[in-house]
Amino acid sequence: MTNKRTPMLLVLEDGTTMHGTAFGKPAPVFGEVVFNTGMTGYIETLTDPSYRGQILVSTYPLVGNYGVPAARKPGSMDRPYESDHIQVQGLVVQTYVDHHSHHEADRSLSQWLADENVPGITGIDTRSLTRRLRERGTMLGWLFPEEMGLEEAKRTAKKVDMKDEVFRGACPNEPVHYKAGDLKILVVDAGVKDNIVRSLLERGASVTRAPYHARLAELALGADGILIGNGPGDPKDLKPLIEQVRMLLGSYRKPIFGVCLGNQILALAAGGDTYKLPYGHRGVNQPVQDLLTRRCYVTSQNHGYAVKDDALPPDWEPWFVNINDGTNEGIRSRLKPFFSVQFHPEASPGPRDAAYLFDDYLRAVGATARH
Repeated sequence: MTNKRTPMLLVLEDGTTMHGTAFGKPAPVFGEVVFNTGMTGYIETLTDPSYRGQILVSTYPLVGNYGVPAARKPGSMDRPYESDHIQVQGLVVQTYVDHHSHHEADRSLSQWLADENVPGITGIDTRSLTRRLRERGTMLGWLFPEEMGLEEAKRTAKKVDMKDEVFRGACPNEPVHYKAGDLKILVVDAGVKDNIVRSLLERGASVTRAPYHARLAELALGADGILIGNGPGDPKDLKPLIEQVRMLLGSYRKPIFGVCLGNQILALAAGGDTYKLPYGHRGVNQPVQDLLTRRCYVTSQNHGYAVKDDALPPDWEPWFVNINDGTNEGIRSRLKPFFSVQFHPEASPGPRDAAYLFDDYLRAVGATARH
């Protein structure tokens, strides 16, 4: 139920202050303020581990109209959830709709947020806020009840350590096994979305989902291929993972596929470099082009860092490019079956134009497994 009597404030680090009212759990939180342009898919987006530690702004003005389905059992991978819990710090919308309508709805968005102690704010001019974020780049911000005041909010706001906790809180502590077929894929999890695992299982591959801090070389011995998944934060903060992947690039002869954060990790492990975008790509309508076939695809994206094309070593090449701003959207090894994309071929939410990449990857895995 919407708490219309609780005034809330969103304050950006540049001093911008926006007034609204609360829904969810009126509580102080702190994080990067980022925007997503999707018209639907708020359940998938809020549970995407790549948003961990961030305050999310929805550019679409009407949010909550189809409610939220029943909670899933911990450890299951029931749709439409992409993890076991809400990952964002807070949610910012223009108009929150409490009276939802959908045949699968079990509760309102506000109730779901309140159940997980996540605040929301409605009544914000999200168009103005998005323009400010686009002009000045992603900024830190505080979301809190107005009566609390900014100084108290700064002292008490819930925050996430973006250099350690952000990754450890987004993945399992121990490897998890899913049996589906003969091909065995090792998925490296630093915050991987469930639909990446689902996409492999639906295509008949068995999956071992291992946390990024596991002994990957040992697990890789029993795998026919490796997939490095998405996740939150700065890839350069995952130095131990980068070193592990660098070792695998030197010894592993089977296909390695990276998705989103996995694209950046693969580039860094190969000797390349990454940088922070002024404002990230977060939405379900990002156009990319395959530089080999020249075909274009509309993709789902959620990342704040990108790979530097001109820093790639000679035995690696750009594979996809973002048509909007020319940034890197994928890389390929010229010598080995190693490749990655910056976008999300598993969608959830968004278009599935690029889902064929899982088919291509598993065909490559199958070909090497037979030799």
